[in-house]
Amino acid sequence: MRDETDERPPFEWEERFRADDTPWERGDVHPAARMWLEAGELAPGMSVIIPGCGRCPEVTAFARAGLNVTAADLSETAIDWQKARIAEDKLSAVTIQGDILKPGHAAWSPDQPVDRVYEQTFLCAIPPRLREAYEASLIKWLKPGGKLLALFMQKDERGGPPYGCSLEAMHALFPQERWIWPEDAEFVPVPHPSLNGKPELAGALTRR
Repeated sequence: MRDETDERPPFEWEERFRADDTPWERGDVHPAARMWLEAGELAPGMSVIIPGCGRCPEVTAFARAGLNVTAADLSETAIDWQKARIAEDKLSAVTIQGDILKPGHAAWSPDQPVDRVYEQTFLCAIPPRLREAYEASLIKWLKPGGKLLALFMQKDERGGPPYGCSLEAMHALFPQERWIWPEDAEFVPVPHPSLNGKPELAGALTRR
């Protein structure tokens, strides 16, 4: 029997983007991203990383709002799409095509720790066995006091992607020794329109 950590065969992200078979895409800026922009959690001059950016419009939205954006994705097609939008809108952002969780000495890190990481679809997309490596990378990427703007996918089905990110599992992954958590009640549920209304819980974790 499969359990929640089981994985499907390797997911072909590039193939899906080429085929435009991307039901996880909202097509508009995420309501939580708008909330964080309006609240000043994402403010002009801040540096932000968007891992697994895909074709999300937040890359150009954040750049237009005056943030220093670094966007990364495995898919060449997705990154080419982002480059075209950035150029079309006469904006500036850094794009990275490749595996930013690649283990060993080749593991990617920004030149300087950043203020924010916008966790939109990365955590629910990577195999659960890579979550600890991702959390360790986040500690390297973020400044002390920097924030992980998280969207935790809530689903009961086993397997993925998307993989479920229950608050219980997330508390274990992001321990109090390294992260300051908001109260669970402060997380804002945002239904996903293309995933049968499955909610993502939006909340900000602070790196100690």
